[in-house]
Amino acid sequence: MSHKSTGRFLIFLLASALAAGIPTVAAAARHPSSSVPHDYGDALTKCIMFFEGQRSGKLPPTQRLTWRRDSALKDGSDIGMDLVGGYYDAGDNVKFHLPMAWTTTMIGWSVLEFGNKMGYPDLRHSLYALRWGTDYFLKATSVPDRIVAQVADPVLDHDCWERPEDMDTPRNSYVLNASHPGSEVAGEIAAALAVGALAFRKISPSYTKLLLNRAIQVFEFGDKHRGSYAQSVGAGACPFYCSSNGYMDELAWGAAWLFKATGDNKYAYYVKSNLGTSLTAFNWDSKFAGVYVLLAYLDYAYAANADNLVCAIMPESPFKTYTFTPGGLLYAEGASCNMQNPTALCFLLAAYTRVLRAQNRVVQCGDVNIAPSRLDRFVKGQVDYILGSNPLGMLYMVGYGSKYPQRIHHRGSVLPDVRKHPERIGCSEGCRFFKNVTSNPNVLTGAVVGGPDVYDGFQDSRLVVSQSEPTTYINAPFVGVLAFVKGRTNV
Repeated sequence: MSHKSTGRFLIFLLASALAAGIPTVAAAARHPSSSVPHDYGDALTKCIMFFEGQRSGKLPPTQRLTWRRDSALKDGSDIGMDLVGGYYDAGDNVKFHLPMAWTTTMIGWSVLEFGNKMGYPDLRHSLYALRWGTDYFLKATSVPDRIVAQVADPVLDHDCWERPEDMDTPRNSYVLNASHPGSEVAGEIAAALAVGALAFRKISPSYTKLLLNRAIQVFEFGDKHRGSYAQSVGAGACPFYCSSNGYMDELAWGAAWLFKATGDNKYAYYVKSNLGTSLTAFNWDSKFAGVYVLLAYLDYAYAANADNLVCAIMPESPFKTYTFTPGGLLYAEGASCNMQNPTALCFLLAAYTRVLRAQNRVVQCGDVNIAPSRLDRFVKGQVDYILGSNPLGMLYMVGYGSKYPQRIHHRGSVLPDVRKHPERIGCSEGCRFFKNVTSNPNVLTGAVVGGPDVYDGFQDSRLVVSQSEPTTYINAPFVGVLAFVKGRTNV
Protein backbone atom coordinates (compact mmCIF):
# COMPACT_ATOMS: atom_id res chain seq x y z
CA MET A 1 0.00 0.00 0.00
CA SER A 2 1.18 3.50 -0.74
CA HIS A 3 2.59 5.93 1.81
CA LYS A 4 3.40 3.18 4.24
CA SER A 5 5.92 0.46 4.85
CA THR A 6 5.26 -3.03 3.56
CA GLY A 7 7.17 -4.54 6.47
CA ARG A 8 9.47 -7.47 6.95
CA PHE A 9 7.25 -9.72 4.83
CA LEU A 10 7.96 -7.95 1.55
CA ILE A 11 11.68 -7.76 2.29
CA PHE A 12 11.71 -11.52 2.83
CA LEU A 13 9.80 -12.15 -0.39
CA LEU A 14 12.03 -9.84 -2.40
CA ALA A 15 15.12 -11.65 -1.20
CA SER A 16 13.53 -15.01 -1.92
CA ALA A 17 12.48 -14.01 -5.42
CA LEU A 18 15.89 -12.67 -6.32
CA ALA A 19 17.62 -15.72 -4.89
CA ALA A 20 15.40 -17.98 -6.95
CA GLY A 21 16.09 -16.01 -10.09
CA ILE A 22 12.46 -14.98 -10.51
CA PRO A 23 12.16 -12.01 -12.88
CA THR A 24 10.61 -8.96 -11.27
CA VAL A 25 10.66 -6.55 -14.20
CA ALA A 26 8.38 -6.95 -17.18
CA ALA A 27 10.13 -6.30 -20.47
CA ALA A 28 8.12 -3.90 -22.62
CA ALA A 29 9.27 -2.19 -25.80
CA ARG A 30 8.27 1.43 -26.08
CA HIS A 31 6.00 2.33 -28.95
CA PRO A 32 4.00 5.40 -29.92
CA SER A 33 0.98 6.37 -27.82
CA SER A 34 -2.19 4.55 -28.72
CA SER A 35 -4.58 6.37 -31.01
CA VAL A 36 -7.45 3.98 -30.34
CA PRO A 37 -10.52 5.82 -29.00
CA HIS A 38 -11.23 5.22 -25.35
CA ASP A 39 -14.51 3.93 -23.94
CA TYR A 40 -14.95 6.29 -20.98
CA GLY A 41 -18.29 4.75 -20.07
CA ASP A 42 -16.79 1.28 -19.77
CA ALA A 43 -13.87 2.65 -17.75
CA LEU A 44 -16.31 4.44 -15.41
CA THR A 45 -18.35 1.28 -14.85
CA LYS A 46 -15.20 -0.66 -13.99
CA CYS A 47 -13.74 2.11 -11.84
CA ILE A 48 -16.83 1.92 -9.62
CA MET A 49 -16.82 -1.88 -9.62
CA PHE A 50 -13.34 -1.85 -8.10
CA PHE A 51 -14.73 -0.85 -4.70
CA GLU A 52 -16.63 -4.13 -4.51
CA GLY A 53 -13.27 -5.90 -4.50
CA GLN A 54 -12.22 -3.82 -1.48
CA ARG A 55 -15.29 -4.50 0.62
CA SER A 56 -14.91 -5.89 4.10
CA GLY A 57 -17.75 -7.56 5.96
CA LYS A 58 -20.93 -9.31 4.83
CA LEU A 59 -21.21 -8.93 1.07
CA PRO A 60 -24.58 -7.91 -0.42
CA PRO A 61 -26.58 -9.73 -3.12
CA THR A 62 -25.57 -7.00 -5.59
CA GLN A 63 -21.88 -8.00 -5.36
CA ARG A 64 -20.48 -8.26 -8.90
CA LEU A 65 -16.91 -9.40 -8.17
CA THR A 66 -17.99 -12.87 -7.11
CA TRP A 67 -14.50 -14.18 -6.33
CA ARG A 68 -14.72 -12.19 -3.09
CA ARG A 69 -16.53 -13.61 -0.06
CA ASP A 70 -17.53 -12.39 3.41
CA SER A 71 -14.63 -11.41 5.65
CA ALA A 72 -13.79 -9.87 9.03
CA LEU A 73 -17.22 -10.57 10.49
CA LYS A 74 -16.06 -10.10 14.08
CA ASP A 75 -14.44 -6.69 13.69
CA GLY A 76 -15.07 -4.50 16.73
CA SER A 77 -15.73 -7.41 19.09
CA ASP A 78 -12.58 -6.55 21.05
CA ILE A 79 -14.22 -3.29 22.21
CA GLY A 80 -17.85 -4.37 22.21
CA MET A 81 -18.77 -2.59 18.95
CA ASP A 82 -20.05 -3.72 15.57
CA LEU A 83 -17.36 -2.66 13.10
CA VAL A 84 -18.23 -5.10 10.36
CA GLY A 85 -18.01 -3.49 6.92
CA GLY A 86 -16.02 -0.70 5.37
CA TYR A 87 -13.16 -0.96 2.89
CA TYR A 88 -9.66 -2.40 2.87
CA ASP A 89 -7.49 0.48 1.72
CA ALA A 90 -5.25 -1.24 -0.82
CA GLY A 91 -3.68 -4.66 -1.29
CA ASP A 92 -3.78 -5.61 2.39
CA ASN A 93 -6.51 -6.39 4.92
CA VAL A 94 -6.36 -3.36 7.22
CA LYS A 95 -9.12 -0.79 7.59
CA PHE A 96 -7.39 2.59 7.90
CA HIS A 97 -10.16 5.09 8.56
CA LEU A 98 -8.38 8.28 7.49
CA PRO A 99 -7.90 7.24 3.83
CA MET A 100 -11.18 5.30 3.92
CA ALA A 101 -13.08 8.41 4.97
CA TRP A 102 -11.41 10.49 2.24
CA THR A 103 -12.30 7.75 -0.25
CA THR A 104 -15.93 7.95 0.89
CA THR A 105 -15.92 11.75 0.64
CA MET A 106 -14.55 11.65 -2.90
CA ILE A 107 -17.05 9.03 -4.08
CA GLY A 108 -19.76 11.29 -2.68
CA TRP A 109 -18.33 14.43 -4.29
CA SER A 110 -18.13 12.55 -7.59
CA VAL A 111 -21.85 11.81 -7.30
CA LEU A 112 -22.74 15.38 -6.37
CA GLU A 113 -20.55 17.04 -9.00
CA PHE A 114 -20.85 14.67 -11.94
CA GLY A 115 -23.64 12.20 -11.13
CA ASN A 116 -25.79 13.59 -13.93
CA LYS A 117 -23.09 12.50 -16.40
CA MET A 118 -22.85 8.92 -15.17
CA GLY A 119 -26.01 7.27 -16.41
CA TYR A 120 -28.41 5.44 -14.12
CA PRO A 121 -26.59 2.10 -13.62
CA ASP A 122 -23.26 3.73 -12.75
CA LEU A 123 -24.93 6.34 -10.54
CA ARG A 124 -26.77 3.60 -8.68
CA HIS A 125 -23.57 1.63 -8.06
CA SER A 126 -21.75 4.81 -7.04
CA LEU A 127 -24.41 5.38 -4.41
CA TYR A 128 -24.00 1.77 -3.27
CA ALA A 129 -20.26 2.40 -2.90
CA LEU A 130 -20.89 5.64 -1.03
CA ARG A 131 -23.35 4.06 1.37
CA TRP A 132 -20.97 1.18 2.05
CA GLY A 133 -18.67 3.84 3.48
CA THR A 134 -21.22 6.03 5.28
CA ASP A 135 -22.94 3.04 6.91
CA TYR A 136 -19.60 1.93 8.23
CA PHE A 137 -18.69 5.34 9.63
CA LEU A 138 -22.02 5.51 11.43
CA LYS A 139 -20.84 2.36 13.22
CA ALA A 140 -17.35 3.72 13.90
CA THR A 141 -18.84 6.83 15.55
CA SER A 142 -21.82 5.20 17.26
CA VAL A 143 -20.49 5.63 20.82
CA PRO A 144 -20.57 9.27 22.00
CA ASP A 145 -17.15 10.90 22.43
CA ARG A 146 -15.43 7.94 20.82
CA ILE A 147 -14.21 7.44 17.26
CA VAL A 148 -12.60 4.28 15.95
CA ALA A 149 -9.55 5.27 13.90
CA GLN A 150 -8.73 1.91 12.30
CA VAL A 151 -9.10 -1.84 12.62
CA ALA A 152 -6.31 -4.47 12.50
CA ASP A 153 -2.65 -4.46 13.45
CA PRO A 154 -0.91 -3.25 10.27
CA VAL A 155 2.52 -4.62 11.11
CA LEU A 156 1.27 -8.15 11.68
CA ASP A 157 -1.09 -7.91 8.72
CA HIS A 158 1.75 -6.90 6.40
CA ASP A 159 3.83 -9.84 7.57
CA CYS A 160 1.22 -12.22 6.14
CA TRP A 161 -0.09 -12.92 2.67
CA GLU A 162 -3.64 -14.07 3.33
CA ARG A 163 -7.00 -13.75 1.65
CA PRO A 164 -9.42 -11.48 3.52
CA GLU A 165 -11.63 -14.54 3.89
CA ASP A 166 -8.85 -16.45 5.70
CA MET A 167 -7.02 -13.86 7.74
CA ASP A 168 -6.26 -14.68 11.34
CA THR A 169 -3.99 -11.75 12.24
CA PRO A 170 -5.16 -9.51 15.14
CA ARG A 171 -8.16 -7.34 14.34
CA ASN A 172 -7.65 -4.92 17.20
CA SER A 173 -9.52 -1.62 17.16
CA TYR A 174 -7.73 1.71 17.65
CA VAL A 175 -9.95 4.14 19.54
CA LEU A 176 -9.86 7.93 19.80
CA ASN A 177 -11.36 9.81 22.74
CA ALA A 178 -10.92 13.02 24.74
CA SER A 179 -7.55 11.92 26.12
CA HIS A 180 -6.43 10.35 22.84
CA PRO A 181 -7.62 12.82 20.17
CA GLY A 182 -7.53 12.46 16.42
CA SER A 183 -8.78 15.60 14.70
CA GLU A 184 -7.68 14.45 11.23
CA VAL A 185 -9.90 11.37 11.41
CA ALA A 186 -12.79 13.29 12.98
CA GLY A 187 -12.67 16.04 10.36
CA GLU A 188 -12.54 13.62 7.44
CA ILE A 189 -15.32 11.38 8.79
CA ALA A 190 -17.45 14.50 9.32
CA ALA A 191 -16.83 15.42 5.68
CA ALA A 192 -17.76 11.92 4.50
CA LEU A 193 -20.99 11.89 6.48
CA ALA A 194 -21.93 15.41 5.33
CA VAL A 195 -21.31 14.47 1.69
CA GLY A 196 -23.48 11.42 2.21
CA ALA A 197 -26.24 13.60 3.65
CA LEU A 198 -26.17 15.72 0.49
CA ALA A 199 -26.09 12.73 -1.85
CA PHE A 200 -29.01 10.91 -0.19
CA ARG A 201 -31.11 14.01 0.55
CA LYS A 202 -33.74 13.30 -2.11
CA ILE A 203 -33.54 9.52 -1.74
CA SER A 204 -33.89 9.05 2.02
CA PRO A 205 -34.60 12.10 4.22
CA SER A 206 -34.38 10.00 7.39
CA TYR A 207 -30.94 8.64 6.45
CA THR A 208 -29.84 12.14 5.51
CA LYS A 209 -30.87 13.45 8.93
CA LEU A 210 -28.96 10.66 10.67
CA LEU A 211 -25.82 11.33 8.63
CA LEU A 212 -25.96 15.08 9.12
CA ASN A 213 -26.53 14.93 12.87
CA ARG A 214 -23.65 12.50 13.25
CA ALA A 215 -21.38 14.63 11.05
CA ILE A 216 -22.02 17.63 13.31
CA GLN A 217 -21.30 15.61 16.46
CA VAL A 218 -18.10 14.12 15.06
CA PHE A 219 -16.85 17.50 13.84
CA GLU A 220 -17.53 19.13 17.22
CA PHE A 221 -15.68 16.33 18.97
CA GLY A 222 -12.66 16.67 16.69
CA ASP A 223 -12.58 20.45 17.08
CA LYS A 224 -13.07 20.42 20.85
CA HIS A 225 -10.42 17.76 21.48
CA ARG A 226 -7.69 18.81 19.09
CA GLY A 227 -4.70 16.59 18.46
CA SER A 228 -3.16 14.32 15.88
CA TYR A 229 -4.39 10.79 15.52
CA ALA A 230 -0.85 9.75 14.64
CA GLN A 231 0.21 10.41 18.23
CA SER A 232 -2.86 8.71 19.69
CA VAL A 233 -2.71 5.61 17.51
CA GLY A 234 1.08 5.52 17.45
CA ALA A 235 2.65 2.60 15.61
CA GLY A 236 -0.71 1.71 14.10
CA ALA A 237 -0.70 4.95 12.12
CA CYS A 238 2.95 5.53 11.27
CA PRO A 239 4.73 4.77 9.02
CA PHE A 240 1.57 3.65 7.24
CA TYR A 241 -0.70 6.70 7.08
CA CYS A 242 1.11 9.41 8.98
CA SER A 243 -0.48 12.85 9.00
CA SER A 244 2.34 15.00 7.66
CA ASN A 245 0.68 18.41 7.61
CA GLY A 246 -1.38 18.58 10.78
CA TYR A 247 -5.12 18.39 11.31
CA MET A 248 -6.44 21.87 10.50
CA ASP A 249 -6.93 21.02 6.84
CA GLU A 250 -9.21 18.12 7.81
CA LEU A 251 -11.17 20.30 10.23
CA ALA A 252 -11.55 23.04 7.60
CA TRP A 253 -12.55 20.38 5.05
CA GLY A 254 -15.17 18.96 7.40
CA ALA A 255 -16.50 22.46 8.13
CA ALA A 256 -16.69 23.26 4.40
CA TRP A 257 -18.83 20.22 3.75
CA LEU A 258 -20.99 20.95 6.78
CA PHE A 259 -21.58 24.43 5.39
CA LYS A 260 -22.61 22.89 2.06
CA ALA A 261 -24.94 20.47 3.84
CA THR A 262 -26.49 22.86 6.39
CA GLY A 263 -26.08 26.37 4.98
CA ASP A 264 -25.07 27.47 8.48
CA ASN A 265 -22.69 30.43 8.15
CA LYS A 266 -20.82 29.47 11.31
CA TYR A 267 -19.12 26.75 9.29
CA ALA A 268 -18.20 29.20 6.52
CA TYR A 269 -16.71 31.49 9.16
CA TYR A 270 -14.80 28.55 10.63
CA VAL A 271 -13.25 27.77 7.28
CA LYS A 272 -12.32 31.38 6.60
CA SER A 273 -10.73 31.66 10.04
CA ASN A 274 -8.60 28.57 9.48
CA LEU A 275 -7.39 28.92 5.90
CA GLY A 276 -4.13 27.20 5.07
CA THR A 277 -1.68 27.68 2.26
CA SER A 278 -0.98 24.10 1.17
CA LEU A 279 -2.07 24.34 -2.46
CA THR A 280 0.09 21.89 -4.32
CA ALA A 281 -1.38 18.65 -3.04
CA PHE A 282 -4.80 17.09 -2.72
CA ASN A 283 -5.04 13.62 -1.27
CA TRP A 284 -6.03 11.68 1.84
CA ASP A 285 -3.56 13.77 3.88
CA SER A 286 -3.90 17.24 2.34
CA LYS A 287 -7.28 18.95 1.94
CA PHE A 288 -6.90 22.74 1.65
CA ALA A 289 -6.82 22.68 -2.16
CA GLY A 290 -10.12 20.84 -2.09
CA VAL A 291 -11.61 23.45 0.25
CA TYR A 292 -10.69 26.26 -2.14
CA VAL A 293 -12.29 24.58 -5.15
CA LEU A 294 -15.36 23.48 -3.18
CA LEU A 295 -16.05 27.05 -1.96
CA ALA A 296 -14.65 28.99 -4.93
CA TYR A 297 -18.12 30.25 -5.83
CA LEU A 298 -18.45 31.91 -2.40
CA ASP A 299 -15.56 34.28 -2.04
CA TYR A 300 -12.74 35.77 -4.09
CA ALA A 301 -10.15 34.49 -1.58
CA TYR A 302 -11.15 30.90 -2.32
CA ALA A 303 -11.25 31.48 -6.08
CA ALA A 304 -7.84 33.19 -6.03
CA ASN A 305 -6.31 30.21 -4.29
CA ALA A 306 -8.04 27.83 -6.67
CA ASP A 307 -6.53 29.86 -9.52
CA ASN A 308 -3.13 29.39 -7.90
CA LEU A 309 -3.72 25.65 -7.88
CA VAL A 310 -4.39 25.72 -11.62
CA CYS A 311 -1.16 27.66 -12.15
CA ALA A 312 0.75 25.13 -10.05
CA ILE A 313 -0.47 22.23 -12.22
CA MET A 314 -0.68 23.33 -15.83
CA PRO A 315 2.48 22.57 -17.84
CA GLU A 316 2.48 25.90 -19.71
CA SER A 317 2.19 27.92 -16.49
CA PRO A 318 5.32 29.85 -15.44
CA PHE A 319 4.40 28.97 -11.84
CA LYS A 320 4.00 25.22 -12.21
CA THR A 321 5.35 23.08 -9.37
CA TYR A 322 4.56 19.64 -10.80
CA THR A 323 6.68 17.77 -13.30
CA PHE A 324 5.50 15.51 -16.10
CA THR A 325 6.79 12.25 -17.49
CA PRO A 326 8.08 12.34 -21.10
CA GLY A 327 4.74 10.80 -22.09
CA GLY A 328 2.81 13.57 -20.34
CA LEU A 329 1.58 12.10 -17.03
CA LEU A 330 1.50 14.53 -14.11
CA TYR A 331 4.11 13.40 -11.62
CA ALA A 332 4.89 14.39 -8.03
CA GLU A 333 8.55 13.92 -7.20
CA GLY A 334 9.06 11.52 -4.31
CA ALA A 335 5.55 10.11 -4.45
CA SER A 336 5.38 6.46 -3.44
CA CYS A 337 2.08 6.04 -5.30
CA ASN A 338 2.04 8.67 -8.00
CA MET A 339 -1.26 7.85 -9.69
CA GLN A 340 -3.19 9.33 -6.78
CA ASN A 341 -1.91 12.75 -7.89
CA PRO A 342 -3.30 12.94 -11.44
CA THR A 343 -6.63 11.39 -10.46
CA ALA A 344 -7.22 13.70 -7.48
CA LEU A 345 -5.87 16.89 -9.05
CA CYS A 346 -7.78 16.28 -12.27
CA PHE A 347 -10.93 15.97 -10.19
CA LEU A 348 -10.34 19.45 -8.77
CA LEU A 349 -9.64 20.89 -12.21
CA ALA A 350 -12.79 19.29 -13.61
CA ALA A 351 -14.89 20.64 -10.76
CA TYR A 352 -13.33 24.08 -11.09
CA THR A 353 -14.24 24.37 -14.78
CA ARG A 354 -17.87 24.69 -13.70
CA VAL A 355 -17.01 27.66 -11.50
CA LEU A 356 -14.96 29.34 -14.23
CA ARG A 357 -17.71 28.88 -16.79
CA ALA A 358 -20.33 30.24 -14.40
CA GLN A 359 -18.12 33.29 -13.75
CA ASN A 360 -17.25 33.59 -17.47
CA ARG A 361 -13.54 33.97 -16.83
CA VAL A 362 -10.14 32.41 -17.41
CA VAL A 363 -7.24 31.78 -15.02
CA GLN A 364 -4.28 34.10 -15.41
CA CYS A 365 -0.87 32.57 -14.70
CA GLY A 366 1.46 35.47 -15.32
CA ASP A 367 1.17 36.23 -19.02
CA VAL A 368 -0.51 32.87 -19.74
CA ASN A 369 -4.30 32.66 -19.84
CA ILE A 370 -5.86 29.27 -19.15
CA ALA A 371 -9.46 28.87 -20.25
CA PRO A 372 -11.90 26.22 -18.99
CA SER A 373 -11.64 24.50 -22.38
CA ARG A 374 -7.90 24.10 -21.82
CA LEU A 375 -8.57 22.43 -18.46
CA ASP A 376 -11.03 20.11 -20.23
CA ARG A 377 -8.33 19.02 -22.67
CA PHE A 378 -5.73 18.62 -19.93
CA VAL A 379 -7.99 16.39 -17.84
CA LYS A 380 -8.89 14.31 -20.89
CA GLY A 381 -5.19 13.94 -21.74
CA GLN A 382 -4.40 12.61 -18.28
CA VAL A 383 -7.31 10.17 -18.48
CA ASP A 384 -6.20 9.00 -21.90
CA TYR A 385 -2.69 8.37 -20.60
CA ILE A 386 -4.05 6.21 -17.79
CA LEU A 387 -6.25 4.31 -20.23
CA GLY A 388 -3.42 3.45 -22.60
CA SER A 389 -2.31 6.51 -24.59
CA ASN A 390 1.20 6.38 -23.22
CA PRO A 391 4.66 5.30 -24.45
CA LEU A 392 4.18 1.70 -23.27
CA GLY A 393 0.60 1.38 -24.47
CA MET A 394 -0.14 0.12 -20.94
CA LEU A 395 -3.68 0.46 -19.64
CA TYR A 396 -3.24 1.22 -15.95
CA MET A 397 -6.79 0.18 -15.10
CA VAL A 398 -7.09 -3.57 -14.47
CA GLY A 399 -9.68 -5.31 -16.62
CA TYR A 400 -9.98 -2.44 -19.10
CA GLY A 401 -8.81 -3.36 -22.58
CA SER A 402 -6.27 -6.12 -23.11
CA LYS A 403 -2.88 -4.80 -22.00
CA TYR A 404 -3.24 -4.05 -18.32
CA PRO A 405 -1.13 -5.04 -15.25
CA GLN A 406 -1.37 -8.78 -14.62
CA ARG A 407 0.58 -9.12 -11.36
CA ILE A 408 -0.82 -6.43 -9.10
CA HIS A 409 0.15 -6.27 -5.42
CA HIS A 410 -3.16 -7.36 -3.90
CA ARG A 411 -3.82 -10.34 -1.65
CA GLY A 412 -7.35 -11.15 -2.80
CA SER A 413 -6.34 -10.93 -6.45
CA VAL A 414 -3.18 -13.03 -6.07
CA LEU A 415 -4.55 -15.88 -3.97
CA PRO A 416 -7.01 -18.38 -5.51
CA ASP A 417 -10.75 -17.93 -5.25
CA VAL A 418 -12.34 -19.55 -2.20
CA ARG A 419 -14.68 -21.46 -4.51
CA LYS A 420 -11.74 -23.06 -6.32
CA HIS A 421 -9.54 -23.46 -3.24
CA PRO A 422 -11.88 -23.76 -0.22
CA GLU A 423 -9.09 -24.86 2.12
CA ARG A 424 -7.64 -22.09 4.24
CA ILE A 425 -4.36 -20.58 3.00
CA GLY A 426 -2.17 -19.69 5.94
CA CYS A 427 0.15 -16.76 6.50
CA SER A 428 3.36 -18.33 5.22
CA GLU A 429 1.66 -20.59 2.68
CA GLY A 430 0.50 -17.51 0.80
CA CYS A 431 4.14 -16.69 0.01
CA ARG A 432 4.32 -19.31 -2.74
CA PHE A 433 1.42 -17.68 -4.56
CA PHE A 434 3.04 -14.27 -4.18
CA LYS A 435 6.34 -15.50 -5.65
CA ASN A 436 4.63 -17.17 -8.60
CA VAL A 437 5.30 -15.02 -11.68
CA THR A 438 2.09 -16.01 -13.47
CA SER A 439 -0.80 -13.58 -13.78
CA ASN A 440 -3.10 -13.07 -10.81
CA PRO A 441 -5.99 -15.57 -10.95
CA ASN A 442 -8.64 -13.06 -9.85
CA VAL A 443 -9.16 -9.90 -11.91
CA LEU A 444 -9.67 -6.89 -9.65
CA THR A 445 -11.77 -5.14 -12.26
CA GLY A 446 -11.38 -1.36 -12.37
CA ALA A 447 -8.36 -1.13 -10.07
CA VAL A 448 -6.03 1.71 -11.04
CA VAL A 449 -2.49 0.87 -9.95
CA GLY A 450 0.26 3.14 -8.64
CA GLY A 451 1.49 3.59 -12.18
CA PRO A 452 4.71 4.34 -14.02
CA ASP A 453 7.86 6.05 -12.82
CA VAL A 454 8.94 9.53 -13.83
CA TYR A 455 10.37 8.16 -17.09
CA ASP A 456 7.14 6.33 -18.08
CA GLY A 457 8.69 2.99 -17.08
CA PHE A 458 6.49 0.36 -15.48
CA GLN A 459 7.31 -2.96 -13.83
CA ASP A 460 4.42 -5.39 -13.78
CA SER A 461 5.62 -7.05 -10.60
CA ARG A 462 4.05 -7.57 -7.20
CA LEU A 463 7.43 -6.75 -5.69
CA VAL A 464 7.36 -3.18 -7.04
CA VAL A 465 4.63 -2.05 -4.67
CA SER A 466 4.64 1.64 -5.56
CA GLN A 467 3.80 0.79 -9.17
CA SER A 468 1.66 -2.34 -8.94
CA GLU A 469 -0.58 -1.74 -5.90
CA PRO A 470 -4.07 -0.31 -6.32
CA THR A 471 -5.66 1.87 -3.64
CA THR A 472 -9.17 3.14 -2.94
CA TYR A 473 -7.91 6.72 -2.88
CA ILE A 474 -6.62 6.47 -6.45
CA ASN A 475 -9.99 5.27 -7.75
CA ALA A 476 -12.33 7.45 -5.69
CA PRO A 477 -11.64 10.79 -7.43
CA PHE A 478 -11.22 9.00 -10.75
CA VAL A 479 -14.93 8.13 -10.62
CA GLY A 480 -15.77 11.81 -10.97
CA VAL A 481 -13.03 12.46 -13.51
CA LEU A 482 -14.27 9.69 -15.81
CA ALA A 483 -17.86 10.90 -15.50
CA PHE A 484 -16.68 14.40 -16.41
CA VAL A 485 -14.77 13.24 -19.49
CA LYS A 486 -17.61 10.91 -20.51
CA GLY A 487 -19.98 13.89 -20.37
CA ARG A 488 -17.67 16.10 -22.45
CA THR A 489 -16.87 13.87 -25.40
CA ASN A 490 -16.05 16.89 -27.57
CA VAL A 491 -13.15 18.17 -25.46
